[in-house]
This record gives sequence, C-alpha cells and structure tokens, in this order.
Amino acid sequence: MTTHSNDQPIPIHPNAASVAVVILAAGKGTRMKSDLHKVLHPIAGRPMLLHLVASAGALQPARTVVVTGAGREQVEAAVAPLGIVTALQAEQLGTGHAVAQARAALAGFEGDVLILYGDVPLVTAATMQRMIDRLHGDDTPAVVVLGFRPADPGAYGRVIADAAGRMDRIVEYKDASAAERAVTLCNSGLMAVRSTDLFALLDRLGNDNAAGEYYLTDIVGLAGADGRASAVIETGADEVAGVNSRGELAGVEGAWQAIRRAQAMADGATLIAPDTVWFAHDTVIGRDVVIEPNVVFGPGARVDDGATIHAFSHVEGATVGKGASVGPFARLRPGAELGADTKVGNFVEVKKAIIGDGAKVSHLTYIGDADIGAGANIGAGTITCNYDGYFKYRTVVGAGAFIGSNSALVAPVTIGAGAIVAAGSVVTRDVEADALALVRPPQVAKPGWAKSFRDLMLAKKRG
Repeated sequence: MTTHSNDQPIPIHPNAASVAVVILAAGKGTRMKSDLHKVLHPIAGRPMLLHLVASAGALQPARTVVVTGAGREQVEAAVAPLGIVTALQAEQLGTGHAVAQARAALAGFEGDVLILYGDVPLVTAATMQRMIDRLHGDDTPAVVVLGFRPADPGAYGRVIADAAGRMDRIVEYKDASAAERAVTLCNSGLMAVRSTDLFALLDRLGNDNAAGEYYLTDIVGLAGADGRASAVIETGADEVAGVNSRGELAGVEGAWQAIRRAQAMADGATLIAPDTVWFAHDTVIGRDVVIEPNVVFGPGARVDDGATIHAFSHVEGATVGKGASVGPFARLRPGAELGADTKVGNFVEVKKAIIGDGAKVSHLTYIGDADIGAGANIGAGTITCNYDGYFKYRTVVGAGAFIGSNSALVAPVTIGAGAIVAAGSVVTRDVEADALALVRPPQVAKPGWAKSFRDLMLAKKRG
C-alpha cells in the first residue's frame, strides 16, 4: 500500500539549526472574486495554505507563523486547530513589512527562518530543505533565494547572479533596466535567512521604489552592502506556481493531479484514462488497482491491492478492500468500509456502512448506517430506511443472508445470518437466522376486470 504526500518528515542533519517557518497570507486576493480567503481555496480537497503547512511540517519546524491581513478570521480559524501562531499585517506595505510582523512571534528564536507564500502551495519539503542546506554552505550566504525560469518571465522580479549562483541583487520588474529585464532567472519570493540576520536587515529597509513598498527582496542588496553575498538555487516553474485567480487555481490543481496520477501508475496502479481521474491530497492506492475513466476521489479514500474502481464512480471517506469491485456509477460516502472481494455495483450508494467480505450490493441500492455480513446478497432496488426525520438508526444483515429486490429494511432492524427476505418486502421487525420473511399481501387476480374497467372509462369519456 502506498500513499503520496509531502507530509513525511525528511532527514535532518543532527547538528542543523532549528527552523522557523513564516508563511505570508495577508493579501486580499481580489482577483479570485470570492468570499473565501484566497489561501483557503482547495487543491485536491485541501486548502492551499494547509498544503504548504503540511509540506513545511516535514522539516519539523520549531515555530510556524502565518502572517494575516484581510480576511484574517478565516485564516486564523483554519490554522488554530494546528497550534499555529498568526501575526497581523494591518496595512499592506509590502513583503518586507509583512515578514516584519512575525518579529514578536519569533522572539527568542535562534535558527533559520524559511519564508513562504500561502498562495504558492506546491513547494515540496525537499526544496525547502535544499534552501536551508544552501544557507549552511561553505560560503555561508546571508540569504538564500529560490529562483525559477518561467516560459514567459513577464513582470517577475529578476535575480541577478553569477553562474555559481552567487547573487548580486534582486530587482523588481518595475525598477529593472532593459538589460536586467532580459535576465531569465526570476524570483519566486521564497527565502531562507538566519534569524540573527533577518530582522536586522528588515529594520534597514526603505520604500524608495516605484511601488512605494518595503520589498523583502531588498535585504539581498543590504547584505551585499555589508560585504556578504547571497545565493540562489533553482527549481521548476510548476513548483512555484502562484494562485491569484480561478484560472490559476485550476492550473495548479491540474499540475498537482498530473504528478499524482504519474505517481499512482509508477507505484503499480492502472489508470485507463489518467487525465480523467481526480485524486484527493490523501488518497491511498494499492498495487494492481484498476481505475477506469472519470473516477473522482474525495478526501479520506483508501483502495487496497487488486481492487477495481469502474467508470464514473465517486469515493470519499471510504475504504475499498482487497480485490473489491466498485461501480460503474457508484458512490461511496464517508464511513463506507468494503471488505475483500466485495461488489458494489452500478447506481449504488453506500454511507457509514460496513460491507463484509464477499458481500454483493449489485444495483440501484442505498445502504446507509448498516452492517452487511460476509457473503450476503442485497438485491436490486433495496434500501435501508435509516432516518425518521430526527434520528439515524442502524440495519444489520447477517452473513450469507439474501435480500430480495425492491425491499425496504426499516431501521432499526436485524436480518439474521442465512435468512431470506422475499422481493418487495417492507421489513419492520427482526428476522431470525435462516428464516424466510414475506412482507407483502397475497397476489390476487380478477379475470376480465381490466377489460371491464377500460370499457367503462371509455364509455364515460365518450359520454
């Protein structure tokens, strides 16, 4: 069984300095045109900000600080359960000013500070660690910047550095000369700086530039003025893609999904039409799993080895056992647990129910708040009536029981092991093991009645 995320701790050198993480999330995100804060829009079912928090968590940071601004209440509510401290940037005076707001939260901290952006969610823990490692290189750079080379450098700030990655300065596009704008190495905004340097440099920032802002990037030039060089390391443009609009959100989602699909196939799953399969951030897929086209996984889904998820199925908060078959057109909702070699067929919905090994729920059925025993067979059109408008109740179907088509099991009710419920039954009382339950009136046929009825009605219509 394999899982894929950035959440796993990565090896840290035993003598390495401790790390603090500062995530900037104060921007208004007006281009998103949303009541939801920009950094809380989801990628693969998890808010962008929490993707970044999880990745940074692999470095085992001593402190994590999120700098908030507009919409602070939403961001604070998202990170409070994780024990993350927030700092308020009441006025938007630039990135340098934003980082400076973390000063109180980092009081007394001595180590390395990693500066990230809440709307740049795909940066990996490995890249973050490379930044920290470079900060401790033999040449002891004052600042480490993460650079990238986009297909269209556009209005990105340019990193002015030599071939060895030793930086002279970062220049914002608005302030760059024609020669500087010709440089293809761009600034992602992500930095690593020693805490002993960071706030001393921030205190010296000015805002004499085209935007009248305190640029974080200017600390590189300030360090250079002190005779201390900085360094840049590079990563791919996809890893530092930012999100400022719904279109960019879709693009980052697509990039994440492409990586996840490739990983699933590399780990031994078959995706018949990879571009049509959508994973959540925590989807777990086993070996020899077959996933047909147009399958969507919501958060909390696990599929064990050898299972098949047929086309147009939706799986969320559910576990699919080894060798099981799901769909097509099936919906597994949170709390669904399918045992080994089970079958959940077309147009079947399962919610908060345990389906025992080898049981079959083949078509047009709703199973909610239920325990279905091993080897049981649930006929087409069967439903568990689990809700009376006020409370939910549980249905238990014993091992090897057979429920005939179009039956309604009115919870709370228990069908004993090996029992048979006749088709069309409405079961309101428990059925003992190995019994036959018939819950329907006897069939009565009245010869000629239908013809007489039609003749009468036609006469009335003509009348």
